[in-house]
Amino acid sequence: MNPLIVGLTGGIGSGKTTICEEFSRLGVPVIDADHIAMDVVAKGQPALHDLSRHFGPQILNRDGSLNRSELRTIIFRDQQQRAYVEKLLHPLILQKIREQVESCDTPYVIVEIPLLIEAGWQQQVDQILVIDLPEELQIKRLQERSGLDHLTIEQIMASQLTRSERIEYADQIIDNSGDPGELLKIVSNLHHQFLQLSEMRHR
Repeated sequence: MNPLIVGLTGGIGSGKTTICEEFSRLGVPVIDADHIAMDVVAKGQPALHDLSRHFGPQILNRDGSLNRSELRTIIFRDQQQRAYVEKLLHPLILQKIREQVESCDTPYVIVEIPLLIEAGWQQQVDQILVIDLPEELQIKRLQERSGLDHLTIEQIMASQLTRSERIEYADQIIDNSGDPGELLKIVSNLHHQFLQLSEMRHR
């Protein structure tokens, strides 16, 4: 059985991790694209060799692992270098996602992809679930959680779609600005909707 693929996305600090944990608690497999992205550039992987050959040793730590903050700084400043990294890594990440989806025997799976729409991966999923909240609250939660300064947060947010742009692509939206107890009800309701959608596909 091919599971229904729900692509879960949202801006930085929108609460994607918390919501994924709730789906996981309901027995739904959650595939994390960020974790896969880390795996494909782990020490010893061919992609890390390609990156170090392209950018030089400055992007490596002393132990030979990827210096993520250095690479992030480079691609934030240079759109061409960012395009190079995406062209190299995106096919590898997509292949790993497909392999993990195919190994699931549940009615549906959640694939958490923070930059799902920015990467143009809408066609890789059956449903797009957007986690949304006001930008002021997004910034406040990010500062509390990560300790990032306001300027850095604004730069990261500027590299992502705006709220209104992201919502245009949504099949389902979770407003994560309210009470945590209400959030559990919303996730539970969506869980039943996705189960029904999966059942309809296989009739």
